[in-house]
This record gives sequence, C-alpha cells and structure tokens, in this order.
Amino acid sequence: MTSTSTSTAGSAPSGTPAGPPGAGLPTDDTDPFSHEVLENPIPFHTALRDAGPVVHLTRHDVYAFARYEQVHAALVDWQGFQSAAGVGLSNFRYEKPWRPPSLLLEADPPRHDAPRRVLSAVLGPRALRRLRAGWLADAEALLDEVLAGGDEFDAVPSLAEAFPLRVFPDAVGIGKHGRENLLPYGDFLFNAFGPHNDLVAAAAPRAGELASWVNDRCGRDALSDDGFGARIWAAADRGEITHEQAPLVVRSLLSAGVDTTVHALSAVLYAIATAPQEWERLRAQPSLARVAFDEAVRWESPVQTFFRTATTDVRVAGHVIPEGTKILMFLGSANRDPRRWTDPDVFDLSRDPSGHVGFGMGLHQCVGQHVARLEAEALLTALASRVRTIELAGPTVRHHNNTLRAWESMPLRVRR
Repeated sequence: MTSTSTSTAGSAPSGTPAGPPGAGLPTDDTDPFSHEVLENPIPFHTALRDAGPVVHLTRHDVYAFARYEQVHAALVDWQGFQSAAGVGLSNFRYEKPWRPPSLLLEADPPRHDAPRRVLSAVLGPRALRRLRAGWLADAEALLDEVLAGGDEFDAVPSLAEAFPLRVFPDAVGIGKHGRENLLPYGDFLFNAFGPHNDLVAAAAPRAGELASWVNDRCGRDALSDDGFGARIWAAADRGEITHEQAPLVVRSLLSAGVDTTVHALSAVLYAIATAPQEWERLRAQPSLARVAFDEAVRWESPVQTFFRTATTDVRVAGHVIPEGTKILMFLGSANRDPRRWTDPDVFDLSRDPSGHVGFGMGLHQCVGQHVARLEAEALLTALASRVRTIELAGPTVRHHNNTLRAWESMPLRVRR
C-alpha cells in the first residue's frame, strides 16, 4: 500500500476521463482483481479502510470506498452515484455494453421503476409461501441422496450448487435440459464486471453460446405457465412493463439468481463447519437458519464489489469525486468494517446482521434476496435435522471471480 499527498492517475479504461486525484487523497497501486487479492481479499480491505474513507486505485483509475459509511451512502445515493453507466469497470457512457444492460441492476429511475415493481410483486411473500413446503421437501430429499453416499462429500457441487439448480429454475419456469449452463453463464457475467483479465479471457469463447441459451429461456414460449417467468409476461400483457422489457426482466432472474445464491450457501456451510459452537446453537434453535444465512453473507460477502459512476462532482469525506468517474465499492470490506461491526471477523449467531450490504442497499438492493433466504432456510433446516456435527474433511479450494467470493471445493465430514 502506498499513500501519498498527490498522485498522477494510472491508465484509464477506454473513454473514461482520467485525471490526478485531489491533494491529500491516499493512493494504492494494487490490482483488486489480481489472483492474490481474489484468493484472500481481507488484508487488502484492511489496508484500504486504514488508508482513508476514499482511496484512489491507480491501476484502474477508480475511486475506492472500503469503509461501511461511504459504501452504504453510495449505495443509497442513486442520484449522485448512478448504476446506468454500468456496475462494472466498463463505463457505458463511453463503451458499448457486451449485452443489453439489465433493467434492474444497470438502470436508474425512471427506467428502473416499472421492472422493479413487477419483479418485487412476482417474488413477493405470497409466492414464497407457496414455495416453502416444496423447497423444504426438496432439501430433505437432496440431503438424503447425499448422505446415502456416505458421511464425507464435497459440499459445493453436492449441496451449494445442486440445491439452487434443483429448485430455482423450476420456480422460474424453465425446463430441466441445459440447466448446467446457468453457472458458467453467471460466472462469466460477474467476471465481466471487472477488467478484461485472464478470467474473462478464459470464459470468453463460450460467452456467446451461453448468453444465447439464457436469452432463449426468457421467451414466453420457453417458460412454463405457472412460474415467475410466466407472471412477468402476464405483467407485460397488463401493460405494467412492455413486451420488449419482459424477457430482460426474466433474464435478470437467471443472471443474478443462481451464482450468488450458490456462493452464499457455500459461505454458510463453510461458516458452520468452522464454527462448531454456532452449529450447535443452530441445531438447538433451527429458527436461526435465516440469521445464520445473513451473518454468513455479511462475513463472507459472496458479492464482493460493485461499481457506480459519479453523475456530478461529488464531495466525499473532504475529497471531490469528479463527474463521470468510476467508484469501486468494496461490499466485503464494508461488511467487516470494525467501525460498524463488533468483532467483524467472527461468525456469530448472536449478532444482528441486518444492515449488512451483501445484498446492496437502497432501491437497487437485491430484489431476490428473500428467495435466497428461503433456499438457505430449507437446506439448513434439513441439515440440522439429520446431522449432529459438521467439519472440514480436507483442504478447501477457492474459485476466483472478479466480483464473487466463491468456492470450487469444500470437503465436509458429518456425523449423524
């Protein structure tokens, strides 16, 4: 980490206005998308928070917010920090998006409002109440299948990936054939929010094929008559959104509703495997399942970063963020900021994790977060009824992604 009173900005992304930061602004030349940081971002986050409320990252010429106060403020201030210029490093003011922008994630009011209202209604409490019993039964069936194979298994493919791919596409209304495409598509999508590094290059050859498969699943004829997708198209028929918007809203479900949940489930499984006293607490009080999920999202932050773009010269903590420049918000860092959380590095079920920014905040807050919570509740409840102890059975392996804090492998050993 280097901190200086003045600095000259590094190379800017194509078309992005570059310029030196103001006097007294700390700078850092670390690449937050390097494999070293992606493997373990915690030391880098600590250094950023200690450096100040705003840090200029010279490698990509962006302004970093790593403390909870600034991250939360930027998330709720859509007028000052827009999403419509892209929530990744690419600046849509100057660069063409690789796909049509999301109507929810990459749009601001008023364009954002109608799609958000429709999706909020589709994913509302009534819909989740209808799904709850079925998902609990599905979780129990999946656990029985996994445990029939023995007391040691890899929790990532066996549980964290298998359960969302088992229940969520059904809820959306897409067929079973080709569901394995959802994970690599989401992986590329979240990688694409970062720079064009080796992670993007490795997945690029399949990007067109995967995007085409997902787009084909969003049409009315590809969806069942009783899922979330059909309800989105029905909203278009009622004029609540246009028929051109309907497939893009369905695509938002398939883009953001799988990978994030997979890695959040991995996070809570890792948490309970490495904190046996918290697992005992959860077994004794299964109603803590949703608290456990939210605390794991705070603790691990499956979505680590998102970008915003300054709509005007914005003053933050005494520094001016120039109009048109990118802000990189470190959600994972904010969720472990000791200025906001007591013992932030500890997974603790006695904590109230509400207020974490793992699902965002403000009007762009994740509209499907309650769906993810229901999936976690179902899986943890089934696990608690069948398993007395959980522990790691071998080395874990991280999966690197420019945006996500993810797992490749997590061997677990259970006792029943």
